[in-house]
Amino acid sequence: MNTSISRPIVWSIAGSDSGGGAGIQADIKTMNSLGAHTCTVITAITAQNTQEVSLVEFPSPTMLEAQLKLLANDLPPCAVKLGMLGESSSIETIVNALKTLNTYIICDPVMISSTGHELISQHALNTMIHQLFPITDLLTPNRMEAEKLTGRCIKTVQDTEAAALELLAMGVRSVLIKGGHYAEKNAPTSLCQDFWTDGKQKIWLTSPRQQTRNTHGTGCTLSAAITACLGLGYDMPDAFVIAKAYVNQGLRCAPNLGKGYGPLAHLGWPEHYEDLPWLTPSAKAGWERFQFPDCGETPLGFYPIVNRFEWVEKLLPLGVSTIQLRIKDLEGEALEREIAQASAFASRFNARLFINDYWEFAIKYDAYGVHLGQEDLETANLKALAQSGLRLGISTHSYAEVARALAIQPSYIAVGPIFSTTTKTMRFEPQGLEALRRWRRTLPYPLVAIAGIFLENAPEVIRTGVNGIAVVRDILNADNISERVSQWLSLFGQSTIPTQTQLEPLIR
Repeated sequence: MNTSISRPIVWSIAGSDSGGGAGIQADIKTMNSLGAHTCTVITAITAQNTQEVSLVEFPSPTMLEAQLKLLANDLPPCAVKLGMLGESSSIETIVNALKTLNTYIICDPVMISSTGHELISQHALNTMIHQLFPITDLLTPNRMEAEKLTGRCIKTVQDTEAAALELLAMGVRSVLIKGGHYAEKNAPTSLCQDFWTDGKQKIWLTSPRQQTRNTHGTGCTLSAAITACLGLGYDMPDAFVIAKAYVNQGLRCAPNLGKGYGPLAHLGWPEHYEDLPWLTPSAKAGWERFQFPDCGETPLGFYPIVNRFEWVEKLLPLGVSTIQLRIKDLEGEALEREIAQASAFASRFNARLFINDYWEFAIKYDAYGVHLGQEDLETANLKALAQSGLRLGISTHSYAEVARALAIQPSYIAVGPIFSTTTKTMRFEPQGLEALRRWRRTLPYPLVAIAGIFLENAPEVIRTGVNGIAVVRDILNADNISERVSQWLSLFGQSTIPTQTQLEPLIR
């Protein structure tokens, strides 16, 4: 999150919904709930409720141009959301204004209302495609809108991905096709999936389908939430995860207003685990989540990360019960020997030894678990790892990475960087304690805080409710290792006195 902007300005260029469920009204509620300041440009006035749209009128291009000009002069946006745009002349006016701005442009191509009312003419649609799409950063059609735009029937996962590529060919920079379920073998109807691609990357977002008739404004709310998050400084994958959670929360808690398709609830920042989607590289992976065993009732606690077996040999007799072996400078026989020795030694102490990255050696030498970074999730054989019965920890630094971890359902989730660190080069800004508290409120998994944590600032980290703290420099650079370990263990209320079982390997 860009903390230099306390309340970023975002625009909604869309139609007014007299029923308050969609359009400008939904956008204002959503954007303001997420912490942005919303400016509006009204493109249409509708007479509608939860059951029907009876009349639509459009302001003059002169009025539209005046709104855009005054906002640009005084309240320039960090991001712009486009909804119902009206006539062809209106779209041309909007495009000319947007070309002068250096900002994200998110287009939700509103064509049909929830009640089935056509909201755009073919002439205006052609203008949208040829003039607006080439300056659009993100297009967010639902399946019906994607079908109308491409002329393609979308029934399967393959249809969806092909349609997205056709939309990219129309000039937009990326596409998010809002989903539903698919006519695929083994595709569960209980799940809802959205697909995003920019032609180089692709992701699927999956979450349980919400059983409710209160769906009015769902598309408007999703695109408005994405716009607000981009304005707040999140990148697109993070914005998708937050926006999807916001919509799920709104559907789950909808107030059940009106006799037809009621509006969503707008309840502020989403913090409920049940609302978070999970993120996968394929639709099928979203249907077939893994489930790794837990780490037992004893908290992970003090969790040193070391780079050699000799450190494992030093620390376990001092009472350390959770440890990670992270080796970055060895390979071949030397690497395997370190892992084999560490695994054998840890088993004598009944310690939880996690091997970083090298999951095959961890399985071979029966380590307690494996820890993987996000980049390693793409290459590791997660099915083999799950079948082995080993525990799994996953590093996360953002909403999208947490959503990626949720698809795998690991044994614990590491959250970082909490503070600045020099241990490794990070492309993420420190998350800080408030974000850590938020993750603790949201996630039911054991959480391990990592990066920039020392004995001096550890108490405030522990007060967030985390289950463990990963430590590197504070132990490896300690003058008196035994004393430092004792102080760390005391923070977590862990015993520092080796048991007879722990001492036996040393006696041998």
